[in-house]
Amino acid sequence: MSKEDEKITRVESTGVEEVTDVTQYKVGKWQGFKDSFKPANIPEMNDPNLTDLEKAAIATANSPLQKSLKARHLQMIAIGGSIGTGLFVGSGGSLSGGGPASVIIAFALIGSMLFMTVHALGELAVRFPVSGAFATYSTRFVDPAWGFAMGWNYALQWLVVFPLELVAASITITYWQYDDNAATRVNADAWVALFYAVIVVINLIGVKGYGEAEFVFSIIKVLAVVGFIILGIVLVCGGGPQGGYIGGRYWHDPGAFNNGFKGFCSIFVNAAFAFSGTELVGLAAAETKNPRKDLPTATKQVFWRITLFYIVSLLLVGLLVPYNEPRLLGSSSVDATASPFVIAINNAGIKGLPSVMNVVILISVLSVGNSSIYACSRTLAALAAQGQAPKILGYIDRQGRPLAGIALTSVIGLLCFLAGSDKHTEAFNWMLALSGLSSIFTWGSICLSHIRFRHAMKVQGRSLDELPFKAALGVWGSCYGFMFNCLVLMAQFWTALFPTNKASAYSFFQVWLCLPIVLVMFIGYKLWFRPPLIRAKDMDLITGVREVDMDVLRQELAEERAYIQSKGWWYRLYKFWC
Repeated sequence: MSKEDEKITRVESTGVEEVTDVTQYKVGKWQGFKDSFKPANIPEMNDPNLTDLEKAAIATANSPLQKSLKARHLQMIAIGGSIGTGLFVGSGGSLSGGGPASVIIAFALIGSMLFMTVHALGELAVRFPVSGAFATYSTRFVDPAWGFAMGWNYALQWLVVFPLELVAASITITYWQYDDNAATRVNADAWVALFYAVIVVINLIGVKGYGEAEFVFSIIKVLAVVGFIILGIVLVCGGGPQGGYIGGRYWHDPGAFNNGFKGFCSIFVNAAFAFSGTELVGLAAAETKNPRKDLPTATKQVFWRITLFYIVSLLLVGLLVPYNEPRLLGSSSVDATASPFVIAINNAGIKGLPSVMNVVILISVLSVGNSSIYACSRTLAALAAQGQAPKILGYIDRQGRPLAGIALTSVIGLLCFLAGSDKHTEAFNWMLALSGLSSIFTWGSICLSHIRFRHAMKVQGRSLDELPFKAALGVWGSCYGFMFNCLVLMAQFWTALFPTNKASAYSFFQVWLCLPIVLVMFIGYKLWFRPPLIRAKDMDLITGVREVDMDVLRQELAEERAYIQSKGWWYRLYKFWC
């Protein structure tokens, strides 16, 4: 191996030129590739004066994850992160169960709660862009036992979603079986193997690979929704090939509501499933180059995602497809023939577009699979750094890849090869039950962490001017979000116990399996380690803050606000929402 002595000139902020002799080793590409998998240099914390909670805060704040996500990555993750099968296919079950008016109201309510939740997460993530995000915030600002339960709840959610989405991707291929397409005659496991390899390789590239893949996936999904909205308006006004003004015909016959209040409440889980993934923008904060600049913009995008992509598109779907349409009752959550978007296009007599929509559904499924490895591996690494998971799961290499977490998620993902088995349906139903209400618990914990954080700021006498980004409605928005999450859980308990169809213990636990798991993890950790509830005066409000010079930060924020105020009302309005 050759050596070369080089002089490296570094100009410091003081303007003083410092010359240092540095010996660098030139290595070949293959050797560099092998070395990239070696563990990152993480300093040991041997200070006996540090508590376990302080060590956990320092470990997550100094995570060696690679900070290479750019503004465009964050914005597309924020905009397209939750546009998937929940919207394209799952909304069909919601339309059938509750009617078009119930769908709009339920999704708007869940959307309003998520608006508050994401703003709370944005405030915390801009202030503390640490590994693990919301699971770490629960440990620091609520209770280590609750942080343990929420971290593993979130990790398990994505751990089981990964193989499910791979199987779902193979199922979407069967949409073309009616055309006797050669692709549909291939064994399902062959498609699963292809999708599995693609997603694992993307995540092994590193966070840059995940970011670029999600950037492309999200652009395709956004273009598909915008295209459908334009097409939907044309069809509602009678501009389709078959003509005829539709307007609000289906809101009168068969009607705007179905199954009354119980039908309305049953939509909440579908809506939560559709919006799941919204919180990924907070998880990505630890791997963002400039979270103070990029995260606020990405956080504000949630308003447009909820309003434009969900409310408007679902309004058009409700105008174009009656709730008693038999095709809405598909064979699975990724059955493209049950997609109200596909049904609307088919009813209009437009050839070719249904296949295009199925391609978008396939891309959405692969996008969720890609996010599964990313979210699970980062959460496991954060749990290990806090001593809440086996230490090996905290293995992060020199390229900032949590290899142990990626490996574990990939191994569990091999369950996807059950797709070729006759017994896979039963197994996957129970795996899906593990993640049924996980998002509700996660969102509620984010709001609770924000409430506790603001309380600690007040108790410790710290000014809100220290916050680079503040939630739109402050702590009251988080109170609304937390209470609404509790209401959704109560509504789901009622509809699971007394469903619109035949009640059974089997169907009840398929909805509520997540709750006993969370309780067992919380109570078990509490009894074994006995961590105290963290008091507001003792909360660590410093570790993990990237802007350590508060005077400079306040000056920058004041200059930014003054610049915005100097512009016209239209620009101020734009900056408030974007």
